[in-house]
Amino acid sequence: MATSVYEVVVGVDFGTCSSTFAYSHKSNSLSDIVTNDIWPQQGQRGVFKTNTILFYNSQTWNVVGWGSSAITRQEKKKKKKTDNNGLPTGEPPTLSVSLFKLFLGNAREQDKPILPQGLSYRQCVIDYLAEMTKLIKTTIATRWPGINFYKNVLIVLTVPADFSERAKAIMRDCAFKAGLLQFADSPNLEFTTEPEAAAIHCITSLRQLGLKSGANFMIVDCGGGAVDLTMRKLTSNNQISEITERTGDYCGSTFVNKEFLNFLYQKYNLYQSIQQLYYNHNDQFQYLIEEFCNKVKLPFTGDQSDFQNICIDLEDTCPDLMYYVNDEITRQRMEQEEWIIELDFLSVINMFDPVIQRINWLIGNQLNSFGKKCSAIFLVGGFSESIYLVRQVKQTFSKYVPIIEVPSQPITAVVRGAVQYGLNMRTIQTRVLRYTYGVQVLKKWKKGDDPRRKTHNGLKFCFHELAKRGTEVKVNQTFGYVAKPSSLNQIDMTFNIYATTNFDAKYCDDPNTKHLGTLKIDLPDIQLGSKRLVEFYLTFGTMEIKATAKNKNSGLVYQTTLNLDF
Repeated sequence: MATSVYEVVVGVDFGTCSSTFAYSHKSNSLSDIVTNDIWPQQGQRGVFKTNTILFYNSQTWNVVGWGSSAITRQEKKKKKKTDNNGLPTGEPPTLSVSLFKLFLGNAREQDKPILPQGLSYRQCVIDYLAEMTKLIKTTIATRWPGINFYKNVLIVLTVPADFSERAKAIMRDCAFKAGLLQFADSPNLEFTTEPEAAAIHCITSLRQLGLKSGANFMIVDCGGGAVDLTMRKLTSNNQISEITERTGDYCGSTFVNKEFLNFLYQKYNLYQSIQQLYYNHNDQFQYLIEEFCNKVKLPFTGDQSDFQNICIDLEDTCPDLMYYVNDEITRQRMEQEEWIIELDFLSVINMFDPVIQRINWLIGNQLNSFGKKCSAIFLVGGFSESIYLVRQVKQTFSKYVPIIEVPSQPITAVVRGAVQYGLNMRTIQTRVLRYTYGVQVLKKWKKGDDPRRKTHNGLKFCFHELAKRGTEVKVNQTFGYVAKPSSLNQIDMTFNIYATTNFDAKYCDDPNTKHLGTLKIDLPDIQLGSKRLVEFYLTFGTMEIKATAKNKNSGLVYQTTLNLDF
């Protein structure tokens, strides 16, 4: 992509729990990148992220708030009108929705939120990006009056390492419908993975720590939902290459929140009550989580000597919860304790440890798979601000990796790296393919082959490999082959493109093999028969794949960025 027409680069970090954007003019230095710290109704500057939450009118489904404004503070011990059963009267006029990004990745079904009937996760993504787009456009127009947003602004959208081509296509479609793009196929949108953006941001730190060209380092992006890892090599001219497959799992900070809820369910028998709160007063549920994060999760160090039991007042934090406690024994206990829950050291550490153990396993597995010296590990993302997490990682791996660091403002590392990437896309030299790519072809059926695969003319459909999983590829490197018609009278040719996690796929319906898209071309000059050769190849760009077919006789070229099936 030619970037000369772009005057401004905007990085967008759309996260599971919190989101942000950053921007810079191409004439500025890297130190001039600005991370947004002004959010609607936030009331203060210096906050670099806002919550990935939407606040809907539950009757019209119009968005009435987003970000931090979607978490409402209830008045202390606010009195509610109740019906004869002691429940709040009337339907709540508003409903907040969160964690909808989890639908785009490979999160387990039980970890995805239950959305209100009639509201799809795609609509949530569109609505959230639409609100962020308004703020981005206003910010850019204020900073650089008269700039043509759709013509002169490059958008770099970060995505988790596990996002499929389909998920990226959905994100592109949602960005278009949200007004971030002028057209669905607008060229002013680039994708980069979150760990890749973080790696770019850490290049300066690597040099400051004395690492030289050839040094290998790991980025561990500890976000709200996913934890993504990537192993990179620092090359000359401050460029980086990917040297192993990206890995990750859903074990981010929200899973500590989930352990906190399990604590409430098990110790206080509040499962049904909190479920009712979640469905009917989601704003109060979100505020309960916010209280836990601010009072418990963020300050926790893992040092028992400086720990004091922490109390959360449920009547103050989520007053409507008490209306949903129907079990008499539970109600009596909660009233006796004045609706205050107490968290001791052992309870809190039990909330962290299952999550941190998973993160440590991912790091150890990546180091073992790499099998070579790793000079540094950088922890980035919101969860990396946890003192306890950083201590546990250092305690486990410091004898194997000499440098384990958290860069300044790790919460902004991804979005600032996205802007840096947009300013200089040559920063990335190579990437490692996470899938094997190929096309469906016809081959001669042979004796011993599955008879069910035999076509009427004695052929069979097979998977033809173009690029194998685990291959290190340069940006815009191509992989292809030359095809010819299977029939003398054929007037067109269709290329069905597939991707698989298998290393040696034989057929396009093998397990773990997915159809990515289709490219169809015309085949004139029937009199040439099978001599009508077509050169087909895939180009692996910065983050998207382009399929190209060239009729070698006519010179006509057909291209698509894969009309993905979603």
